[in-house]
Amino acid sequence: MSEVTASLVKELRDKTGAGMMDCKNALVESNANIEEAIDWLRKKGISGAEKKSARVAADGVITVSVNNEAASLVEINSETDFVSRNPDFQNFAKNISDIALLNGNSIEELKKAKYTNSEKSVEDTLTDLIGLIGENIVLRRTHLLKKTENSVFSSYIHGQISDGLGKIGVIISIESNGEKDKISEFGKQLAMHIAASKPIAISSNDVDPSVIERERSILIEQAKDSGKPDNIIEKMVEGRISKFFSEITLLDQTWVIDGESKVSKILNDLEKKLSCNILIKDFKYFILGEGIEVEKKDFATEVAEQINN
Repeated sequence: MSEVTASLVKELRDKTGAGMMDCKNALVESNANIEEAIDWLRKKGISGAEKKSARVAADGVITVSVNNEAASLVEINSETDFVSRNPDFQNFAKNISDIALLNGNSIEELKKAKYTNSEKSVEDTLTDLIGLIGENIVLRRTHLLKKTENSVFSSYIHGQISDGLGKIGVIISIESNGEKDKISEFGKQLAMHIAASKPIAISSNDVDPSVIERERSILIEQAKDSGKPDNIIEKMVEGRISKFFSEITLLDQTWVIDGESKVSKILNDLEKKLSCNILIKDFKYFILGEGIEVEKKDFATEVAEQINN
């Protein structure tokens, strides 16, 4: 049997990032063969990944990538913020963001895509990363905006921890025959506005009718409590519906940069200034961890679970 030396253990650690005892055990099991030891660790990593996949991952990053053909948005979750600052995790996230520009129509498509400079799929690379880092990591969701005629893409990352990685991500597609640089600059401001104001649609015409009906029925019931006549109630409700639109639709919102003008006015003024047409075609934003339920545990419980795992 070949000798497992300290230098071999160090070499294996450098290549895999695994713990010292894991590397030693892998070398013992593989008769001090580095490549076989790496395979042994990968198998152990896969086993560990399956166990970790049951743990809630609500931290992580939102990624944004933009080129001339598309704009992608991906949410990648980890169990802790600490892991989101890990170089291996960040490198993986940036590669995934770029891969999503071509394969980001769905999470299923993204997982099946080839990973950067590798014969492995994204899903297999993710499994390896879980084994390497030791936390559950989840590709949660993705969104892709594709080029149409005269498309200009813009993006914004809020709470940025590295280039293209942060806590809130926004992508937007604008169609215009105007100066691309000026339109792109406006798009960046618009993306920042979206991150702050979180509209659900571009205009009132784009709001799901069921959302409007639900809001209207609530407002009618509230107005009835006032005891006013039906014709007055109707006017009250319509006024409140208009206020509702000003809160949830992009064009009706107050521009966060000046705090006074409607976004629609800012858009119209820019069209006149640049002598061009500007159409907000589509937008999407992700907020990290939005909608994920995290079980709250006391410190003693967390420590006990870590010891048992």
